[in-house]
Amino acid sequence: MYDIARQIPYGKVTSYGAIAKVLGSARSARMVGWAMNATGEREDVPAHRVVNRIGMLTGKHHFDGTNLMQQLLESEGVKVKNNQVVDFEKHFWNPGFAE
Repeated sequence: MYDIARQIPYGKVTSYGAIAKVLGSARSARMVGWAMNATGEREDVPAHRVVNRIGMLTGKHHFDGTNLMQQLLESEGVKVKNNQVVDFEKHFWNPGFAE
């Protein structure tokens, strides 16, 4: 699943469920969330680009600092308001259709 997360393009986000579906385990979104939250200081896995199915930054508490996940997304041009990606559909990357 980390390999899929590494493919998320700059300025895009995907969901825990979308990654789980590509892995053949569509009902395992929570497991993907746990794995993303466990990345910690690993800079090679852009876990900040993985959000829940409606664009909420549900994993933000696993990043250092109060708003690091939001800051990382906004530095890539993804706007966040009230802990949710603005225009989620526009920024959504579907790993099932990855090139």
